[in-house]
Amino acid sequence: MMPPDQESTSCITGCPGPTNNAIKCSWPENNSAHVEPLNSACNVEMPDENQATPVRFSILRQSLRPVTLEFEDVAYSICLRGTGGGCCTMSRTKQNRAVVNGVSGIVRPGELLAMLGPSGSGKTTLLTALSGRLLPGKLSGKITYNGLPFSSSMKRKTGFVSQDDVLYPHLTVFETLTYAAFLRLPNKLKRSEKIDQAELIIMELGLSKCRNSIVGGPLLRGVSGGERKRVSIGQEMLVNPSLLLLDEPTSGLDSTTAQRIIATLRWLAKGGRSVITTIHQPSSRMYRMFDKVLVLSEGYPIYSGNASLVMEYFASIGYIPGFNFVNPADFLLDLANGVVPVTGQDDQTEFPGRPEHHDDKSSIRQFLVSSYKKNLYPSLKNEIQRSFRDPIHSTGVSASKSSENQWTTTWWLQFKVLLSRGLKERKHESFSGLRIFQVMSVSILSGLLWWHSGTIHIQDQVGLLFFFSIFWGFFPLFNAIFAFPQEQPMLIRERSSGMYRLSSYYFARTIGDLPMELVLPTIFITVTYWMGGLKPSLVTFLLTLLIILFNVLVSQGLGLALGAILMDLKQATTLSSVTMLVFLLASGYYIQHVPRFIAWLKYISFSHYCYKLLVGVQYSKNALYECGADVHCRVMDNPAIKFLGIDNLGRDVVALAVMLVGYRLLAYVALRVGQPH
Repeated sequence: MMPPDQESTSCITGCPGPTNNAIKCSWPENNSAHVEPLNSACNVEMPDENQATPVRFSILRQSLRPVTLEFEDVAYSICLRGTGGGCCTMSRTKQNRAVVNGVSGIVRPGELLAMLGPSGSGKTTLLTALSGRLLPGKLSGKITYNGLPFSSSMKRKTGFVSQDDVLYPHLTVFETLTYAAFLRLPNKLKRSEKIDQAELIIMELGLSKCRNSIVGGPLLRGVSGGERKRVSIGQEMLVNPSLLLLDEPTSGLDSTTAQRIIATLRWLAKGGRSVITTIHQPSSRMYRMFDKVLVLSEGYPIYSGNASLVMEYFASIGYIPGFNFVNPADFLLDLANGVVPVTGQDDQTEFPGRPEHHDDKSSIRQFLVSSYKKNLYPSLKNEIQRSFRDPIHSTGVSASKSSENQWTTTWWLQFKVLLSRGLKERKHESFSGLRIFQVMSVSILSGLLWWHSGTIHIQDQVGLLFFFSIFWGFFPLFNAIFAFPQEQPMLIRERSSGMYRLSSYYFARTIGDLPMELVLPTIFITVTYWMGGLKPSLVTFLLTLLIILFNVLVSQGLGLALGAILMDLKQATTLSSVTMLVFLLASGYYIQHVPRFIAWLKYISFSHYCYKLLVGVQYSKNALYECGADVHCRVMDNPAIKFLGIDNLGRDVVALAVMLVGYRLLAYVALRVGQPH
């Protein structure tokens, strides 16, 4: 359903806020807000649907715990690297820049707080700090949730929607919300109940018409920007969060769509939630839906309080709009930028290049900040202190802390859901027409070039085997280095919300890649092996195929490790190119007499071991080849093959097995170090 705006007469879930007869809300002693279902006389109509449908309330709505968020004197600074390469040293304190400085406020259940300010004023930084996602050590001040510091228990009751919609493009709206429900909802709910909760969210957010449409992305057409934003909000609403934070939810949307998004947030707030959002330039209709506003100017607060009293406050300190019926948000942004509207002047910013312009802006900002500290900060601090003494802080939260610190779902369920989601999302990339064309064209071309090359051309056959090891070393490696850097935003967002363990994600990703990464090399070897005239033996063919697949897994593991360590595609691509070039030269095909001081390189080259195994299974000890006119020689006496030393193939298998486990373990450790726990 599309939530109503402030002037709408539809039914609104109204815990704290205006009184209405549609919903009755009670606040029992255990801090749970019990929401009673709608009666038969008040069916909420859905504008996006062809027929009205009564709203069904899920089990998760029966115990909504209210959260009062207080933050006092919050400050956050970043370290700027100087020209000398140092960072925040004692002798160069100017490199330490304050992004947020001395911000205070309070948000109670049922309130919608909007953070306003120009770009670079610290809105996103403050919002990230309130969500508990900033790096520790640089943040100062006091942030409490019902009087307690941030904890893993609070994290699972907090929803955070980033400015950029981080969603899988090939999944439908229904699939996106269903997979999120499987991961985030507790084990006590059945699978069908989790699906019902996803369906309920789709209906409540007006997504029913596009439920079976793919989400899409920058390179794939999908749902509209407003629908995509509502899908992001829906993922957080699945767990019925007590605290919902959103970063620029209307960015890039038209005014009508932005209005519907803010109406959605107001409707969610009236359900007993504390909602905080940053917003760049809201319309006057959107501004009327805000309960409180917090205005920042270069990281400093110039107003924090009720949205309806903002014009009265600034008029009391001498700032009055230059004309009637001004949008309060535009007026606030002008003040935050240091621009003062002057009565009777058409455009006070007509001459921004005048010499005193910058000084005027700085003095105006300083006056606004000092006025805030003098007039607003004392009463705001007293309000926060009174809130600390409220009985709501001392009951209901700490008792449930120990039970909510655990994961809401089991490791095995997380693994199954992530495996299913990964297979459905990545099959479009792994089996894309371009990749299939790439592999098949190389396969057929190489088969034609080595067409029925018998042992009479032993050097050509050995070259084909070496090509097998190199091509299926390069190809999987360069595909694997993109895996973790591309999924890093999704991994950070979902891990920050406590959706799953890193180990379940890693094993699901590793095992899910097996069928997709092993199908194409199997087809490649099947085509090229028989076209190239290699040994016509089914056993030899199967052994060759197994060796190539083993090589693919090792190469893929190295690519995953490089991508996880660097998390930068340019750096990972460059390093992998250099690495594969070294492995190529040290494999033993191009150079046989390598100086001793650098001969050790072949022992770290998986291409070297793969090449040896391929030659070892292709030719037996007594195999002969025509080395001259009616002269036959043993294959093992060929200088190139004899140099390889294929007497002990078991040692080569062990070396590849160690690399297989080592590379993938290294990738997991790199992810563990670089991701939030």
